[in-house]
Amino acid sequence: MDFSRVQSFQREGTSQVKNIAVGSRVKVSADGYGVVSHAGMAMVRELADRSGLSAQVTAALADTYRGPWVYAPGEVFADLAAAVADGADCIDAVGQLCGDREHVLGAKASTTTMWRLIDERIDASHLPRVRAARAAARAAAWAAGAAPAPGGWLHIDIDATLVLDHSDNKEKAGATWKKTYGHHPLLAFVDRPEIAGGEALAGLLRPGGAGSNTAADHVSVLAQALAGLPARWRPDPDHRDDPDKPAVLVRCDTAGATHDFADACRAAGVGFSFGYPVDWRVQDAVDTLNIGQCWYPTIDTDGGIREGAWVAEATNLVNLSSWPGGDPADPAQGKAPSGCAVAVHRRRRDAGHRVHHRHTARCGRRARWQVWNYATANTPASKTASANSKPPACATCRVRHSTPTPPGWKSSWPQPIWSPGASSSDSPATPA
Repeated sequence: MDFSRVQSFQREGTSQVKNIAVGSRVKVSADGYGVVSHAGMAMVRELADRSGLSAQVTAALADTYRGPWVYAPGEVFADLAAAVADGADCIDAVGQLCGDREHVLGAKASTTTMWRLIDERIDASHLPRVRAARAAARAAAWAAGAAPAPGGWLHIDIDATLVLDHSDNKEKAGATWKKTYGHHPLLAFVDRPEIAGGEALAGLLRPGGAGSNTAADHVSVLAQALAGLPARWRPDPDHRDDPDKPAVLVRCDTAGATHDFADACRAAGVGFSFGYPVDWRVQDAVDTLNIGQCWYPTIDTDGGIREGAWVAEATNLVNLSSWPGGDPADPAQGKAPSGCAVAVHRRRRDAGHRVHHRHTARCGRRARWQVWNYATANTPASKTASANSKPPACATCRVRHSTPTPPGWKSSWPQPIWSPGASSSDSPATPA
């Protein structure tokens, strides 16, 4: 494996080779001698230099040094990032890049130097500069060919996660809502299903007791996430109806379904797709949809039909006047109040799912609903409900296990279920 960049040019009949790589020249062999683990991290570390991240961070933090440095701050920053990509969960774990791999990856700064970088040098005044450096590196990478396919929607997923840390010595560690101990950061990722992954855009470090549905935190992370996108991919609030402008959709679960956050999305020129708690309004809407047989098969992102799942639009069955805008509905034009729409997704409940809702007990299926707002929200219900695969945030997830579930484990994925045209003997049993 050769991580060097080879530049060959002719001079007086000879060929010269210039090595400008970060790591040393590495070969792949099967003889068992000179084995070095984690050698592939040299490619990750080199990417930070090739994309300009190291140089950008060095320029952003140069004024925090009184004299010349032994290790450039951008290099230390890139080493920390590479270690995290390698699975490190603390600064001491960066030592895995040293030791028997120092001759491959080069010498690294001490733990004290790394800690001083993130604890002292990257302060409140320099943090925006580091964010700008990350955005510039992403722009360079996307310009080099790593950008999503043009013309489609760019999906940004915002969600909170729990980071467990059973230590009172950790800054802002505390009890979480799941009765654990640690931190509760709010993260934003751009979904990249074509590469089976995503890119971290922004994150807000929060104490363990931080709320899940804090609108101010969601608004802050949204602003950081949009600033982290390359300029040509950022939405333009003044030209939101222009088909040539970038189309960005923000997806959240019920924690993000607040009016303040919806206002922020509309002001930023992005669409939104929020989960919403199932209450009596949704139950009545589901009963009406069942009577009218208004369900359409769910379509996955690959264009195929998702077996055992249906979707319907319930915009005209619920009152959305309290959502941003508050404009009355215009049935003649099929427009929803404030430009929002509601979709209800239905599937058979899992074997381990407890019955909490009246409609679940009556028809033996689970239903969840989402309120969203984007360019196609005013299309006819038949097209929006059956052909639109953007609102479900889980549409890119697998729908079945690749291997059988081990004995004694309960699958968290839905079992194959009956279709509307199946016989009554195949229908799911109604719980007692």
